[in-house]
Amino acid sequence: MITYSKKFNSSVRKRPIHVSYLQRKPRPKQNYSLEFIFDDLRHRLSGDIRPTVHRAPFYSNGLIRRTLIAFSATLHQGDLNHITGDINFASLFLSRKRTLLTILDAGVMNRKQGLRKTLLDWIWFRLPAKSARVITTISESAKRDILEYVKVPEDKIRVIPVAVSPDFEWSPKEFDTSCPRILQVGTKVNKNIERLIQALSGIPCKLQIIGPLTDTLRNQLRANKINYENWTNLAISDVVKKYQQCDLLTFCSTYEGFGMPIVEANAVGRPVVTSNVTSMPEVAGDAACLVDPFDITSIREGINKVIQQPEYRKVLIKNGRNNAMRFDANVIANQYLALYQELHAFVEGSLHPHFSTQ
Repeated sequence: MITYSKKFNSSVRKRPIHVSYLQRKPRPKQNYSLEFIFDDLRHRLSGDIRPTVHRAPFYSNGLIRRTLIAFSATLHQGDLNHITGDINFASLFLSRKRTLLTILDAGVMNRKQGLRKTLLDWIWFRLPAKSARVITTISESAKRDILEYVKVPEDKIRVIPVAVSPDFEWSPKEFDTSCPRILQVGTKVNKNIERLIQALSGIPCKLQIIGPLTDTLRNQLRANKINYENWTNLAISDVVKKYQQCDLLTFCSTYEGFGMPIVEANAVGRPVVTSNVTSMPEVAGDAACLVDPFDITSIREGINKVIQQPEYRKVLIKNGRNNAMRFDANVIANQYLALYQELHAFVEGSLHPHFSTQ
């Protein structure tokens, strides 16, 4: 159960800002970090904002459904409109001066080619970016990637990190050096599971994987004699338990817009092995062992270093606890509140914007 703490000092206003949150329609049997993040945010800002939530009437498939999603959004506008990700095109018909668009990352562009990539570029990035007054994203790395596809001034894009859920509490555990439980969160192609499996070959461990496995991955796990467990569609409370039960988190992705499992493991008190590319060094700071995700030997050496060097592990765990404080939910909520207040003052004509008006 998520708990919320009060409260923020804010300037007195006649009424709270009405923020309309425009969200995707959740698909069944999947975890929804976006929904958890913004549900927590709304609770923390209650009193400072008057939130309403409009979920898209359709899944984001096909031109007709996406057009209807965008038109539906126009019927649910507030003082401010916040599109919270994954349906960027919903901004196309909204009041531009009132609209804030969250673009999590541009990783999807790496998986498309030809005409589909061009259409995605325009519908997901270029046109929505022009249709919003302010864009937020979750890391400096993600901001750099987005700027490759949208031609807007840099100051139009604000970086507000992802908050770690308060469910992930400090929970010390004695490290099992003989057969550590290694947690892997996520199984999409960018999660780099194939190289992780090869890196673990011959290392006594139990690999705990959250996310659906393909037949190819299962065959590779068997071929490399990896002892593993696998879960899908876990409740947040069950995900927390997996962190508490593990000895080590591996998160050796080839691309991440942020990399929330790094911070979640930091908050629980588990050492982390993660990648030295895209956003992961930025998020991890000095609280993880950084490896080359494209080099199986580098991944293997990083995992062995954490297993075999207890003093190094202690440093990572200590640094991790401090690192997680950067992503405290109250800190992140205050950053959103400040942006809402700034944008609302601009809409009301009482403040010169600190962001680009282009």
